[in-house]
Amino acid sequence: MRTDKFEVLILGGGNAAMGATVAPRKAGLSVALIEARDLGGTCPNRGCMPKKVLVAAAHALDEISRAKAHHIAVGTPKLDWTALIDREKAMIKDVPDRMAKLLADRGVEVLRGTAAFAGPNMVKLGDRTLQAKHFVIATGSKPRHLPIAGAEHMVTSDDVLSERKQPRDVVFVGGGVIAMEFAHVYARAGTKVTILETLPRLLSALDAEAVAEVRKETERLGIAIHTSVKVARIESQGSRLRITFEHEGREQAIEAERVVNGAGRVADVDGPDLETANVRVEKGRVMVDETLRSVSNPAVHVAGDALWSSPQLSPIANYEGGIVGRNIVEGPKHKPEYSSIPSCVFTIPALASLGMTEEEARESGKRIKVQKNDMLNWLSARTYAETAAWSKIIVDEPTGQILGAHFVGHAGEELIHLFALAMKHRIPAMRARRHGLRLPDLLRRHQEHVLNRWIASIDSA
Repeated sequence: MRTDKFEVLILGGGNAAMGATVAPRKAGLSVALIEARDLGGTCPNRGCMPKKVLVAAAHALDEISRAKAHHIAVGTPKLDWTALIDREKAMIKDVPDRMAKLLADRGVEVLRGTAAFAGPNMVKLGDRTLQAKHFVIATGSKPRHLPIAGAEHMVTSDDVLSERKQPRDVVFVGGGVIAMEFAHVYARAGTKVTILETLPRLLSALDAEAVAEVRKETERLGIAIHTSVKVARIESQGSRLRITFEHEGREQAIEAERVVNGAGRVADVDGPDLETANVRVEKGRVMVDETLRSVSNPAVHVAGDALWSSPQLSPIANYEGGIVGRNIVEGPKHKPEYSSIPSCVFTIPALASLGMTEEEARESGKRIKVQKNDMLNWLSARTYAETAAWSKIIVDEPTGQILGAHFVGHAGEELIHLFALAMKHRIPAMRARRHGLRLPDLLRRHQEHVLNRWIASIDSA
């Protein structure tokens, strides 16, 4: 049996893996990456990038629906779903080849297949044994398993992005980010949508009032939402599916052409046989320290969706991979910091979030000031005939530091980055008020200051 040795061996080929290759290769370490599916991982091939092609189409339909407010006469639009899916596939088809070229240029050896640990510092890949000083678990995530009778009848987001026939009606079991985003696409395309959520509210990790604003818009589109439900079973009824669930103490049933698992995703860490590597796993979660290193095997690092403790976002996966790579080269001293990283749910309108929710801020014991604005009557919102424009900013009152920001609509997915910049560089809201400045003005001045310092450092190097 052939045995090969590397200094760094990465399991997975997505954003986290890509990030983890940078520092080791710059340091001249030998790096190999093992991937069984498409290089690039879920996000560009089966997740956020193809999803945004569908979201863009839904945005166009939303703009058309508001044409009358601008005194523009248009006919009833009709989406060609088959052509839309074909467009989506065409836009992402070259992603794996581009990733392969990037890795080749970087000097990373790509190995194909599914690997499993054969000891604390080796894995088996087919008939090969691979040894390494450092391992990176970057195996991504998988759909959350739902223990429902007939669960095999459900499809996943992968299927939604591949099926070329638009369904007449869809039920999402679970009201997570995936369910909400695809529900808005389907509804605007003319599909009847129902969401069944087991928890008392949708998107439980996000600010409750912000989610309530999104729910109002979701229901305005005609999407039926039922929370605090228990789905009992899913049964085939010829070409349709029957979903039986309990809600408010009584059993109900609905039928649909398609049922989608919308309960979110969990770390995909079952395959590599981590127990054999002496990697501690609890309830599907790899236990890591502050530097993203296994608490039981210091040769093993974890990054991306394979982690359980950070948001499942591709930029974060790449960020964590970069930290792991630096820790491999420089020693375990770099720690991720997430508080100033924004996130977005791409419903239409979108929900953008940063930092603490109001509930979290109050539970922290801080003395806070909360500024809420229903901006629907603002001239800027009325100009574009927006149907939702809402914001909440949470500030630590003694210091003026921004603790959280939440937007629904009103280009919140772009505006949120101004607040992320303020949080990252600790620009207090109070300073802006004392000097009669709006926060964007202060941010612009701060950016200029940082840029000037950066240029000065280059000149003096």
